[in-house]
Amino acid sequence: MTRVSVIGLGAMGATYATKLAGAPGVGVSVIAQGERASRLRRDGVTVNGRRYDFRVVDPSEPSTPADLLIVAVKYPAFASALQQTQHQIGPDTVVLSLLNGTTSEDEIAAAYPQCHPLTSITFGIDTVRQGQSVNYVSFGRIEFGEKTNIAPFTPQVRWLSRLFDTAGISNQVPPDMVKQLWWKFMINVGVNQVTAIYEAPYATVQDTASPAHELMIAAQREDVAVAAAKGVDLTDADMVRWLGVLADLGPHQYTSMAQDVLAHRPTEVDIFAGAMVRFGAELGVPVPVNQYLFDTLKAKEAAW
Repeated sequence: MTRVSVIGLGAMGATYATKLAGAPGVGVSVIAQGERASRLRRDGVTVNGRRYDFRVVDPSEPSTPADLLIVAVKYPAFASALQQTQHQIGPDTVVLSLLNGTTSEDEIAAAYPQCHPLTSITFGIDTVRQGQSVNYVSFGRIEFGEKTNIAPFTPQVRWLSRLFDTAGISNQVPPDMVKQLWWKFMINVGVNQVTAIYEAPYATVQDTASPAHELMIAAQREDVAVAAAKGVDLTDADMVRWLGVLADLGPHQYTSMAQDVLAHRPTEVDIFAGAMVRFGAELGVPVPVNQYLFDTLKAKEAAW
């Protein structure tokens, strides 16, 4: 039996947990405590209209380490999640972070040097949480691997790819995961933050004549400049590639960050604009647009 543990059963965590639970020979457990654990035991989780009941594990209880640990919390809960996963991690545990940003894998490796964290990004998934229900139409795909991947890849990457194939999860292993991570970061720095400020769906930034579109592009150009200063090969061609993806997104769908603002939940501004401001200061790269986004989103949070 392949042991999979998940911490963070929001939109992304629930979607991946239910996919993996459908694979033969896979057992999925959810790490939770307190009222959240009681609710999961009582109500389960509903994904696309179907209820799922997972084994709920209290983080304080010793347990057999997982073969795969998926960290799917939002960044404000990340530090707590690291503490709660200590009994799930052993020397053979593969850890996959579904968090946005560029730093969570390094933080996992620093906290648990005995495990094997892999870098990942997700594409094309339109999962949305409404109350205790999660719904999606497109699952998209996941790209993952070591920071550099040369076929036939490491044993951990090959094992996880087989597991995803068995579960029906579309996956790819790109040669340069660092570039892919920064490309996804560029996307989020622009589209997530701008739609959150406007509290609006993708249509707001899909309109190429709109101020929102211009603001998104300006924020993403700052990311390209910071990435270049870090030695990451992002170019204008990568921005064009993103605009092709953006054009295919449902105009009435909302980014996860816009959903957080509308629900008055803490946002991930610290790992987007906050990180950009920090990187800019360290590298001597001006990031005035991201400073504006940071200040504006922090003001929204304070007003709640």
